[in-house]
Amino acid sequence: MTNPTKKPLQHVELSLAGVEQEQTMANLLQLYAHDFSEFHDLEIGPDGRFRYTPLPLYWSEPSRHPFLIKMDGKLAGFVLVKRGSELSDDPTVWEIAEFFVLRGCRRLGIGTQAAQLVWQRFPGPWEVRVMQSNVSARHFWTHAISIFTGQAIDPVYKQKAGEAWVLYRFESKPQQPQITGEWR
Repeated sequence: MTNPTKKPLQHVELSLAGVEQEQTMANLLQLYAHDFSEFHDLEIGPDGRFRYTPLPLYWSEPSRHPFLIKMDGKLAGFVLVKRGSELSDDPTVWEIAEFFVLRGCRRLGIGTQAAQLVWQRFPGPWEVRVMQSNVSARHFWTHAISIFTGQAIDPVYKQKAGEAWVLYRFESKPQQPQITGEWR
């Protein structure tokens, strides 16, 4: 059930985060890690912060791309995209490494629109992995991918390093219909 007090989606923008926005991304990753700790045993450091050691790689490796999500000009989340799958070990696919929408911005279509903007930007084979225990994320990705591809998506269930995963595989075609939103 959606919250009737939330306003309808106005405008979603996806912008490539420059190195000067690394701290903003690190701050958002704290919120993401806190949410994610419900499904995965994440250890908090003695300084009260979660660690995300791959973050600096998003400004030094050309196969990684950090994006900030904005709604109506205000920060709403982030997407970390990389080439190569963590789960299938396929080096040719695009993968959403991390994806986060602030709680107050959820259920407004922001996440779906942001994901679709990313898929449009990087045509080719895609994989999206979700922990099997994260039921709400599985529902979100099933919905978002099905809308994007125009067909039902059947995930594959995989085990890796003692974790149960749901893996979505699909193709983003260069001529995919235009999704409303903006790149910056």
